Amino acid sequence: MLRVGRVCTRSNPCRALISFFVSPLPLVGHDSVHFLDYVRNRTKRTADKNIGFLNHKLHIRSCGACFSTTAQTVLVQARDSSQLALEIENAIDQQRFDDAWRAYEKHVHMDGLPRKSVLSKLITGFAVTRDVHRLNQSYNVVDHAFEEKHELLEKEPLIYLSLTLAQCALPNLAVNVVRKLVKMEAYPPVAAWSGIIAHMCQTANGAFLAADMVMEIGYLFQNNRVDPRKKSNRPLLSMKPNSFTFNIVLTASLLFGTTKKAEQLLELMPRIGVKPDVSLLIVMARIYEKNGHKDEIVKLKRHVDEACGLSELEFQQFYDCLLSCHLKFGDLDSAVDMVLDMLRKGKNAKRSLEAAKAVLEAVESSKIYLPFEKSDPENSGSPNKSVSANGQMRSYVSFFKDKSFARLELDARGLLNLLSDKLQDQVGLVKSEHGILHPTETMYAKLVKAFLEADKISALASFLVKASKEDSPVSVESSFVVQVINACISVGLLEQAHDLLDEMRFSGIKVGSSIYSSLLKAYCKEGHHEDDITALLKDAQQAGIQLDSSCYEDLIQSRVHHKNTAGALHLFKEMRNSKVVKSGHREFEMLVQSCDNSEAALTTKLVEEVKSGHTVNHAIHDWNNVIHFFCKKRLMHDAHKALSKMRVLGHTPNAQTFHSLVTAYAAIGGKYVEVTDLWGEMKVLANSNSMKFDQELLDSLLYCFVRGGFFLRAMEVIEMMEKCKMFIDKYKYKSLWLKYHRTMYKGNPTTEMSELLLHCAVWRCSGISIVGYHCMSHLW
Repeated sequence: MLRVGRVCTRSNPCRALISFFVSPLPLVGHDSVHFLDYVRNRTKRTADKNIGFLNHKLHIRSCGACFSTTAQTVLVQARDSSQLALEIENAIDQQRFDDAWRAYEKHVHMDGLPRKSVLSKLITGFAVTRDVHRLNQSYNVVDHAFEEKHELLEKEPLIYLSLTLAQCALPNLAVNVVRKLVKMEAYPPVAAWSGIIAHMCQTANGAFLAADMVMEIGYLFQNNRVDPRKKSNRPLLSMKPNSFTFNIVLTASLLFGTTKKAEQLLELMPRIGVKPDVSLLIVMARIYEKNGHKDEIVKLKRHVDEACGLSELEFQQFYDCLLSCHLKFGDLDSAVDMVLDMLRKGKNAKRSLEAAKAVLEAVESSKIYLPFEKSDPENSGSPNKSVSANGQMRSYVSFFKDKSFARLELDARGLLNLLSDKLQDQVGLVKSEHGILHPTETMYAKLVKAFLEADKISALASFLVKASKEDSPVSVESSFVVQVINACISVGLLEQAHDLLDEMRFSGIKVGSSIYSSLLKAYCKEGHHEDDITALLKDAQQAGIQLDSSCYEDLIQSRVHHKNTAGALHLFKEMRNSKVVKSGHREFEMLVQSCDNSEAALTTKLVEEVKSGHTVNHAIHDWNNVIHFFCKKRLMHDAHKALSKMRVLGHTPNAQTFHSLVTAYAAIGGKYVEVTDLWGEMKVLANSNSMKFDQELLDSLLYCFVRGGFFLRAMEVIEMMEKCKMFIDKYKYKSLWLKYHRTMYKGNPTTEMSELLLHCAVWRCSGISIVGYHCMSHLW
C-alpha cells in the first residue's frame, strides 16, 4: 500500500482533510521487513478497528515524530523483557539516550510497554535533555502509552514533560500532554498547568493554544457542573482556573492580537465563578478597546476609579484605552473633555508638587542609601529575566519535591510581569510624569487630525485655546496653536490653517509674524490664492504684524507673475517705508530649525499623522457593535438585517463583523449552511482586497466546517490559513472529527460502499462531500 499524500480535490475532500490532520507514516524504508509487516497488518484490519487514533502496536507516530525500528527481526532475537527494562534504566542514568531508545523499541516489540517506573524514567530522562529530538521521542512514548495502556502513565512525569515542552517553544505538544492528563482524569493542579501556559504564552502560537486550553478546561466547570461538596470532585476542582490563570492568558492574547478569543474568555469567567482581580480590570479594558466595545469601557471606568491598589502605569493604560476608544468612534467632545481634565488636574498637581518640593529635597538629602537599596531598580527586573533560565535548569528530582508547585507558580508570576511590561510599551496616547497623567504629542496629533477630517475648525480652535491656557506657559511661537497651524501649512492644508488663524484672531489670541509669513509664502508658492493673500495681508496690518523681507520678496514676485505691476510696486514701497532689513526673517528660520530639531514635537507628530493617510471609518465600529449585540443575544435575524443595512449604507463588513456572526452560529449549532454563505462572501471581499483574514476568524470557520461535515469548505479554510502562514491546531480538529464523524459509515461492510454512494448523491448538492470511509482508515 502506498502512502497517500495530502491532495485537495473536490471528489474526496474528507480524505484530503484527514490526511492533513493526521501525522505522516513511520519513517521506515520500503524495503525493510518492518515496512512489509506494517503494510500487511494495515491491510488485514477491518474498517471498524481503524477508526481510533492508533490500533497498531508495532509502529508509533505522533506530530510528525515517529519511531525508527531496529534492523534485526524481533522474532529471531528473543530476550528477557526485565533485562531490557534494566538496560533502559541504566542507559538513562548514563545519558546513553540512543541505547535507551533502542532498548525501548525492542521491549515494545517483544512484550509491549515497560512497567510504570521504567516508562516514567524514560519520559523524564529524555525531557531533561531539552533537545528537540529527544523531546519528540518522549512525547511519542506518552502518545503510544496513552493509546495502548494509559494506566502506565504517571501524573508528575507528564506535568514535567509538558512544562519542558512549553519552555522549549513546543507549545502544541505541551498542550496535548495536558489534554491527555485531563482525559486520563489525572487532573493537574491549577498551579501546575498555569505555570505551563505561562511559558507557552511567550509566543503567539503558544498564546493561541493556551487560550484554547483554558476554554476547554473552563467548560468542565461552567454552570456549576461540578459539585464542590463531593469529596470525589476535589482532584477535579484543584484544576479549576483562577483569576491569575485568566490574567496570564488574557495578557498574552492582548499582546499578540487574539483579542476576540480573549473576549470569549472574559465571557467564560462569570459562568465558572471566577471574579476578576484589580489588575485584570485594566486588561479587560484594553480587550474591549481593541474589539471596539466603548460602552463596556465606560462601565469599567467607575470600578477603576474606585479600585484600590492600581498602580500609576495601570491608570495610564486605562485612560489610554478610553481615549483611543473615543477617537475610534469619533466622539471628539468626550476626548476633548478628557484631555482638558487631564491638563487641569496636572496643573493643580504641579502646584502641590512645587509646594512640597523643598520638603522632598530635604528628605532626599538626609537619606542614607545602603548598597542593596541602590541596586533595587536593577534587581527588580532580574527575576523576570532569569525566570525562564531557572525554570529550564530545574531537574526532575527538584521538580518532584515541590508537591504544591509553588516554585512553578512563582516563575509564572515573573513571566506575567514580562508580558505586562511588553504591553505597557504599547501605550502611546497618555504619559505619566511623577504620577501625573498627561496627553502625549501623539494624542494631540490624532485629535487634531480628527477635527480636521470632520471639518470642525471652530471646535478645534476652541480646544487649542483652552489647552494652551491649561498647559504650562510657553512662548507664543511654541504654543499649541502655532504648532498646529505650522503643521497644516507643512502638509498643504492652507485653507484650514487660514481658518484657524482667523479663529485665533477672533478669540483675541495673538500669534507671531512667522505664522503670517509662512502662510503667505505657501500661498505664493501655489500661485492661485490672490484673494486669500490680500485678506491675510490686511489682517496682518490690522494686527500690527511686521513681515520679514523674504516674505515681501515672495509677494512681489507673485504680483509680477500675475502681471499686477501696480500691486508689486505698492508692496515694494511698503517694504521700503517699513525699513525691513534682510535679516528680518531670522525669526522664521529659527522656528523652522526648532522643528527640525524636534523641539516642536506636536508639529512633527501631526505632519506624520496626516501624511500616513490612515483614516478611521467610525460607522463600521458602530455597526459592528450593533451586530455583536444581536449575536450575543442569538438574534440572528436581527443581526442579518443590521448587516444588510450596513451594506446599503456603503460600509464594507470586516473580519470583526463576520467573526461575531460565525461564533454565534457555532454556539447555536446546526447553522452550517449559513456559515458557508458567509464564507463565500468573505472570499469575494478578500479577493477584492476589501477585507483581511485573521487567525481567529479562520479558526472559527474551520471549527464550524469540521463540526458540520463540510470537508470541502474546511480544506479551503486550511489552504487559506497555510497561505497566510497561520498556525493550525491539528490535534483539536482531529479530536473534533473523531467525536462527531468517526461512526459516520460504520455498519455492514458488504453494504458500506452502496450506502456511501447514496450519501454522496444526496448531499452533493448541499456542498457536503463525504467520501470513502474505508479510505480514511488507510490514512489513520
